[in-house]
Amino acid sequence: MFDHKKATARLADFYGVSTLQGFGQFTPPMLSAAGGLLAYLQRTQLQQMPRLSPPTILLKQAFMDIDAATRKSLELTHTLSGERAGSLLHAIDFTHTAAGARLLHSRISAPLTDRSQIELRLGLASWFCDQPVLCQQMSDYMKLIPDLDRSLSRIASGRGGPRDLASLAEGLCEARQIATSCLSSDHIDMNDEIARLCAVAQEPAQLGDQILPALADELPLLIRDGGFILKGYNSQLDHLRQMRDESRRLIAGLQADYAEQTGISSLKIKHNNVLGYHIDVRAAHGEKLLGNENFIHRQTTAQSVRFTTIVLSDLEKQLGTAADRAIALETELFAELADKICQASGQICEAAYALACLDIAQATARLAERHNFTRPLLTDDVDFTIEAGRHPVVEQALPASSPFIANDCQLSPQANLWLLTGPNMAGKSTYLRQNAHIAILAQAGLFVPATKAEIGIIDKLFSRVGASDDLARGQSTFMVEMVETAAILNQSTEKSLVILDEIGRGTATWDGLAIAWACLEHLHNQNCCRTLFATHYHELTSLQSQLNRLQIYAMQVKEWKGDIVFLHQVAAGAADKSYGVHVAKLAGLPSAVIHRAAALVQQLETLSQDNNTADMLPLFDMLQSESTTCLPTGQVTVSERLGEMLDELEPDAFSPRKALSLLYELKAEYDKSGR
Repeated sequence: MFDHKKATARLADFYGVSTLQGFGQFTPPMLSAAGGLLAYLQRTQLQQMPRLSPPTILLKQAFMDIDAATRKSLELTHTLSGERAGSLLHAIDFTHTAAGARLLHSRISAPLTDRSQIELRLGLASWFCDQPVLCQQMSDYMKLIPDLDRSLSRIASGRGGPRDLASLAEGLCEARQIATSCLSSDHIDMNDEIARLCAVAQEPAQLGDQILPALADELPLLIRDGGFILKGYNSQLDHLRQMRDESRRLIAGLQADYAEQTGISSLKIKHNNVLGYHIDVRAAHGEKLLGNENFIHRQTTAQSVRFTTIVLSDLEKQLGTAADRAIALETELFAELADKICQASGQICEAAYALACLDIAQATARLAERHNFTRPLLTDDVDFTIEAGRHPVVEQALPASSPFIANDCQLSPQANLWLLTGPNMAGKSTYLRQNAHIAILAQAGLFVPATKAEIGIIDKLFSRVGASDDLARGQSTFMVEMVETAAILNQSTEKSLVILDEIGRGTATWDGLAIAWACLEHLHNQNCCRTLFATHYHELTSLQSQLNRLQIYAMQVKEWKGDIVFLHQVAAGAADKSYGVHVAKLAGLPSAVIHRAAALVQQLETLSQDNNTADMLPLFDMLQSESTTCLPTGQVTVSERLGEMLDELEPDAFSPRKALSLLYELKAEYDKSGR
């Protein structure tokens, strides 16, 4: 199936060419993959092949490189739990057509790096933004567009029915209405791309005009059910239907005649798949007809006796022949209409794509109007300037009484590395993700949730946010984090955007700090990429004096009556505290644990102030001067016991003998500790 030579021959035969070079310069692996896919379709589709466009080469450099880990952590099209609701795509999808929704999914998954192509998409949305009345009309029209691609695929593969014909034809006619509305003389300053898309969208509309007059108003699901060709479309079909209907009326009249002749008012002419049309009388009347030579006995049951006659048999033949011939002719007419569609499949696919582009354009305009999105400015430099940026998913999830707090971000060649500090729940991860989302939306050709966005084209986007293990591969949470970090350090370039959250967690404190420290230096000195680096290691802020492009920012927090208030605002400077104990309190940890943790924090902060960690690593001897032993609940440390004894002292009231005795007691307490 995947043999290179056989795959090449299979592709050439399918597309009716002697060589594939006219489609592009394909490598052997490309041809093997495409040929294998074609072979699979030929085996599974029973020769009813769907329409396949000629193969083309998609250049990787034409799209922003986003790896699987980044896609997952940013929840572009699905959340971590696999749901569409809560994803970036769900938050911005205002499309009405199935093709538009699929194309939007594709654009979010593969943002462009070609600035001219991005501007072309943005121009479409801007044109609709400037024409709100037309934009609303387009929204209403788009709701009427069926899934043209799906209907075409079903018809081309031989699985389509009358309803697919009608759906496709109606869609083509509706496309003409959309094009006419956009091209109306009432709308000045016509966008060239709008005009081109409208021309493509309405090109196959005449095919819809040919198909719709052939179809009835009420359509069956299957071809074999018949009755889908409109009366008057084909005279031969009308004649066969008349014969079929006349025969049925004759049978009804024959039933009345037989009932009158026999005097059996309950006599019925019925039909089943075994006997066909037959005369059915109750068992009590059976003897009366058995003695009549005109009635031929067919079957006796417990409830009835069944007969036929020569006249009834002749009528049955006429009825069956006319009905079968009518179904056969309708099937032929369906095939003719389907063939017309298949011959125009190229135009139909192009029209469907044009409609999808227009759908995304009007959807982007309505999104901008409803949620205050703005058109980004794309450049060829390495700036990343966002004013009042917002997280589109979080913002829409918040109640109206709690508006989202917008934040700026400004990365430039002189300051392309931000170190972001602040406590948990302050919004660091949200801030990181929102800037990554803005970059993706901008290069997908969509508007962004900000008042201003100026972005230098990003070639690769990396996100190391969140924590999870990979049990199937035997990788711990920390190992997964290190693998993803390694990919960033090895692959990011000057034109990349990197967001990193809590590098170094999951291992010993000083190991984690050392790893984060080294990664920060490498990103600054080697990768030189635009980076947002969130951390709880406040020791890293000392690197600002050594790394000239490093800027320190923090998520703002205020203390109020012993509690903390998260402001969700980004400001220059380092966070003064981590507030981890406060967050633990909010989480409901026991009060004893909270009090003990607060005491330990004070001790550790004192030790940290006594050691100059800003000069250099290693820092691993910082805590050797003090250690705390875990004790059962209710017990105190030696330091705490000695402190209590000293607190009880009144030196002025001591005699020399009492002072010496107390000194011996203190010495005894200290000796108990084993020091």
